[in-house]
Amino acid sequence: MNYTINQIAEITNSKVIGDRSLMIKNIAFDSRIIYSTKNTAFIAINTHKNSGEKFIESAIDRGINVIISEHQFPQFENITWIIVENSVEFLQKLSKFHFENSHLKSIGITGSNGKTILKEWLYQCLWNEFPTVKSPKSFNSQIGLPLSLLQINDSHELGIFEVGISKPNEMEKLETIFHPQIGLLTHIGTAHLANFKSEDELIDEKIKLFKDSEVIIYNGDNLSVDKKVRELYSDKKLISYGFKDHNQVYFKNNISKNEDVVVEYFDEEISFPAHQRDEATLTNALALLTVLKELGVENKKIVEKINALKAVEMRLEAIEGIKSNIVINDSFNLDLDSLKTALQFLNEYNKPKKSLVLTDIVGVNSNSKELYEEVSDLVNEQKFDSVFLIGDEISKFSELFKAKTFTFINTQELVDSKHLTELENQIILLKGARKFEIEKLKDILELRKHDTVLEINLNAILHNINYHKSLLKPTTKMMAMVKANSYGLGSYEISEFLQHHHIDYLGVAFVDEGVELRKKGITVPIVVMNPEQHSYETVIEYNLEPEIYSFRVLELFYQAVQKSGYDKKYPIHIKLETGMHRLGFKEYELDQLSQTLDHKNLKVQSIFSHLSSSDIPEEKEFTLNQLKTFEKNSTYLIEKLGYTPIRHILNSSGITSYTDHQYDMVRIGIGMLGESPNSEIQKQLHSVVSFKTVISQISVVDNGESVGYSRRFKADHKTKIATIPVGYADGIPRLIGNQIGNVGINKTLAPIVGSICMDMMMIKVDDVPNVKEGDTVTVFNAKPSLKEFAEYCKTITYEVLTSISPRVKRIYVKD
Repeated sequence: MNYTINQIAEITNSKVIGDRSLMIKNIAFDSRIIYSTKNTAFIAINTHKNSGEKFIESAIDRGINVIISEHQFPQFENITWIIVENSVEFLQKLSKFHFENSHLKSIGITGSNGKTILKEWLYQCLWNEFPTVKSPKSFNSQIGLPLSLLQINDSHELGIFEVGISKPNEMEKLETIFHPQIGLLTHIGTAHLANFKSEDELIDEKIKLFKDSEVIIYNGDNLSVDKKVRELYSDKKLISYGFKDHNQVYFKNNISKNEDVVVEYFDEEISFPAHQRDEATLTNALALLTVLKELGVENKKIVEKINALKAVEMRLEAIEGIKSNIVINDSFNLDLDSLKTALQFLNEYNKPKKSLVLTDIVGVNSNSKELYEEVSDLVNEQKFDSVFLIGDEISKFSELFKAKTFTFINTQELVDSKHLTELENQIILLKGARKFEIEKLKDILELRKHDTVLEINLNAILHNINYHKSLLKPTTKMMAMVKANSYGLGSYEISEFLQHHHIDYLGVAFVDEGVELRKKGITVPIVVMNPEQHSYETVIEYNLEPEIYSFRVLELFYQAVQKSGYDKKYPIHIKLETGMHRLGFKEYELDQLSQTLDHKNLKVQSIFSHLSSSDIPEEKEFTLNQLKTFEKNSTYLIEKLGYTPIRHILNSSGITSYTDHQYDMVRIGIGMLGESPNSEIQKQLHSVVSFKTVISQISVVDNGESVGYSRRFKADHKTKIATIPVGYADGIPRLIGNQIGNVGINKTLAPIVGSICMDMMMIKVDDVPNVKEGDTVTVFNAKPSLKEFAEYCKTITYEVLTSISPRVKRIYVKD
């Protein structure tokens, strides 16, 4: 993209206020992750759920001086405005023009699963055949696709773009923006099916993308797909692939055998080794091969490219480091797109100092000087304290980097220099190409070096929050409960992520939890749900907001406010008793409460209560009575106060089951972590937490021999036993030993045998295929799920998560 503002206005029929001659090369849509302000405009995207215009000030504070918006805000001086009727339609109109004037060969990928993997594999195979542009990450929506298309420049000959839809009537609009010459339809599955009447309706919607395609490549194993494509597009070149031999491209031999797989491509045979033989990987390999053939790549080269494929790692890890550092590990791949993504992720942390380790960019067809000038521009805008460059090529351009810069030929040189171990209280980004193996640096810098880890997917948390928000009015606020170390996941890490994504309130149980967050830079309002008597002065010192549930607490806290000299009305949160009989003011106390508050230097920020049984359908009548009591008592108290505080009563299950009672705010806890008692809601949520370890040793136990303490397991035949390094000191209860609980190994449930030890437990692995020492073991995530693991333990998911020991290393990932 390379347009003047005047050109953009003419293309989109928009109004300009300011300098029409300014050049725009990038459009940013999220003020939190602006990684460069040079030639960048910020677009305030308005949707039915949110308004991007409220983030204009944040974008301007970051240095943006061109704003695309539906309204002008005169209070911001020296800003050039592009005023549009509809921000999303503006983006689509501009990208349509840009794509249609690009003259590049295009591949459009849609389907339920496999879009991103195939896009990345195609890019790995084709970047050195054609100058290629692709969608960043999983940008494939009504907003993501236009942003992807705007990356096309004059040097590109091939474009590979994902196209995703989640509701009816979305694809027609996307097809008018982007009409690929080669259409690729991947597997049709259950993703987004909930919004369609049937699978047939979903298929009809997906294949609209291929209306103007010359070639359509599709997974023909689904007979409905095969029938619909052939009926609708009989005039086009159609190539079907899959496991079934009615396809033009299929596997000719038995893929389960330990030999090269043989693909029948029309009347040709192509064979190649396959290290992974699961159905999804092999299906994607067939699609890849078919596209490469269609682009004229010869068979020998196709096999070489497939053999050279690298796993697509689409995640960044955040790990607690030595000397109070946070280590962002993105050592999986390196190109300009992934560098921008990593820099965006970095902006979610507010540590004052930061350092970067960056290697040569490998496998990019471009002029080195131009490439590293662009890289250095991006890096310089982040104002790193130190930059460590690894590789012959990037080291030649070290003078382009403004930070204190060090150069090294290889990773070991940097290790030997000891520079990294001198860094303290920083955020350290490791960003490199695989060949440099900079993951070794993570091993040096991380604080805990255990094979047992609790992996927390931050994007899944965001998805779950957004799902719950989709059930609410746009004006309804949300409080996230981060008490008990964010249910065991890490209070600061989760709170910082939520703060970055504009959560309205955080809730903690005790003052110490709130103080820790304040000390680490969390500025969001924090409610303390159980402030202890001795902690009131600390509450005020750290600007925390207490729950007030009795006259005793009210009086003691007011005395602390007076003593502190606080000269404004201090915010408090009034808890009402509505039937749970735990804490709160009762109905007969409301007159006295209002009179007492009238004479105190306090402001009721919110009035709330708590539902005891919103997750139990059989208790609906009781819950409705609680809601009725809350409505009556909170309304009465508001009338007496003479002003209107925020009201809230719904917890996670309340949000999904009693949405009509959302009031002004809701509180989300376990729902944020992907758990719901409602099976239909559960399908919409993403799993957040994975508890993983590895097999330390595998032994064979003869018939009659015992395993573990107290000889609780005795083999009745020759048995294969795996020992894993996790036990009751890590949060695994002893009661699930002796074949009560299971763990997952190689997609197979394997029973725990014998007594669980403090630091180890033993697993029977006779039925686990291809099991070996070092294999990953899933304590809980998908198989078994967190809920299934809680059932083994005869408890609830809350207790499972909060019981996981602090010695278990937490890793935070974004995929």
